[in-house]
Amino acid sequence: MNLFDVLALIGGLCLFLFGMNIMGESLERSAGTGLNRLLGRLTTSKTKGFLTGLGVTAVIQSSSATTVMMVGFVNSGVMTLKQAINVIMGANVGTTVTSWLLSLTGIESSNVFVKLLKPTSFTPILALVGIVLYMMSKKSKHKDIGVILLGFSTLIFGMDAMSDAVSGLADVPEFQNILIMFQNPILGVLAGALLTGIIQSSSASVGILQALAGATGKVTIGASIPIIMGQNIGTCVTALISSVGTNRNARRASIVHLLFNVLGTTTLLSIYCVVTAIVRIDIINESANEMTIAICHTVFNLLCTAIMLPASGLLEKISYKLIKEPKSTPENDSISLLDQRLMAAPAVAIKRCKEVSVNMASLSAQSYHSSINLLNDYSEKEAEKLGEIEEKVDKYEDILGSYLVKLSTVDMNEHDSNEVSKLLFVIGDFERISDHAVNILRSAKEINEKSLLFTEAAKKELATITDAVSEILELTINAFTESSVDYATKVEPLEQVVDNLKRQLRANHIARMQRGECSIECGFVWSDLLTNLERISDHCSNIAVRIIETAHDRMDTHRYLQSIKATSDTFNSLYASYTEKYTV
Repeated sequence: MNLFDVLALIGGLCLFLFGMNIMGESLERSAGTGLNRLLGRLTTSKTKGFLTGLGVTAVIQSSSATTVMMVGFVNSGVMTLKQAINVIMGANVGTTVTSWLLSLTGIESSNVFVKLLKPTSFTPILALVGIVLYMMSKKSKHKDIGVILLGFSTLIFGMDAMSDAVSGLADVPEFQNILIMFQNPILGVLAGALLTGIIQSSSASVGILQALAGATGKVTIGASIPIIMGQNIGTCVTALISSVGTNRNARRASIVHLLFNVLGTTTLLSIYCVVTAIVRIDIINESANEMTIAICHTVFNLLCTAIMLPASGLLEKISYKLIKEPKSTPENDSISLLDQRLMAAPAVAIKRCKEVSVNMASLSAQSYHSSINLLNDYSEKEAEKLGEIEEKVDKYEDILGSYLVKLSTVDMNEHDSNEVSKLLFVIGDFERISDHAVNILRSAKEINEKSLLFTEAAKKELATITDAVSEILELTINAFTESSVDYATKVEPLEQVVDNLKRQLRANHIARMQRGECSIECGFVWSDLLTNLERISDHCSNIAVRIIETAHDRMDTHRYLQSIKATSDTFNSLYASYTEKYTV
């Protein structure tokens, strides 16, 4: 093996890792909301959690990535530690899919149809289809499929390049001596763990082992088994690194992953050593190939899961012993649970942002209702509570905004990108609604301090417009929470009614002042109240329109509003209904 073979090996490894990476990312991006729904079905059931982990890892082709996501989910409160344990175990089995795909490279036959099953035979066609889709299609979904095909093709060509580069090792005595060392199970486990820990991918390290075994024919099954066992331990490095700076449960998830693989490997390695010492098994001395390594990889992970899955509760208890709870646990704020690790799965990160945004919307509505109550019954204690709510809403906007901006730089499909844009847009409106609620509070405080009195007619009018704003706010939050276009379409007609009410109520109050029924000071407060109520309805309209736009792939707010007001029978019908309901 000369210098050029070493360079070819390095190049092949780089192509292999690059192909695996872009294929996994594109598969994940293409899965999008499907991956989100799959994760949404998580329960405390061991079987469902296991199957979910298996399915997700089969999609994104990396147990390390799945485990890192689990650490992020636990840190963010998206799932419990108990749920994560079952998913992590499923991920270990799901990662064997890659080795089965790579095992096809070992197909040898003179039959044309069998030869076509060999990846090096059909990947050029896949690469051609992939580059056509990627360069010529305008749809992001088609581009993602093109990248998946190109990624798989690159992976296979990298695998083939590695095999060609190491094929000369078959006749090198020093290489054979190294392989004899790996017959020692302990050294085999250490070698597998070290290789996987360095490249941080058990799928990639298994692929390298398959390339080495297929090209040289000198790797025995007995030498490959301990290496495969060690690879499962090495893959824990990524999760352990990702758990740095997380909460206790997230660190426990990474510890459970390590315990699962270490205990599983120790148990099976002990059984393997005892059995081979007592019984002569000739097959372990035979040369391994791509297929036998895939079989060994799968069997080991299935046996490891069969042994450890029933003991998941014990692993959880051990993790609690290793990472103990403090005597007093501070209360978690949901916005502190937006974990950067969730960005590895944009659809899940967006779902988490939506959940936090819903909490923010609820607080904004709460601030509005508190401010209206203070108009009728002012209390300094309740006013302080409203101020605290407004501070929370501001904090939500700051943290959510920063997180969503970072998330928008992640490669994702068009639907997810539109969702991020929508969330960035609406959180600003929810924050402004809370600001206007504080302005109403200031008016309530002025009314209380100056002992201002409105006439009975003014009180009835104020009750009418605040009821209308309460309904528009409820419709908006329902539309946002449920992503409902039906609720959203009801907002704009009611917003027009609120605008009309503002003009009418301002004119009525001017008339009362002219008749001497109300003071000028009352008039100033009245004007401020109407302005803030009308602006709350404006922000509700902004949110509702953005929900409708996202559903219909529109982004021109003003043109859209003009069109629905001019041509929509539904708008006109709802407008007439709301006008009758909130008449003064």
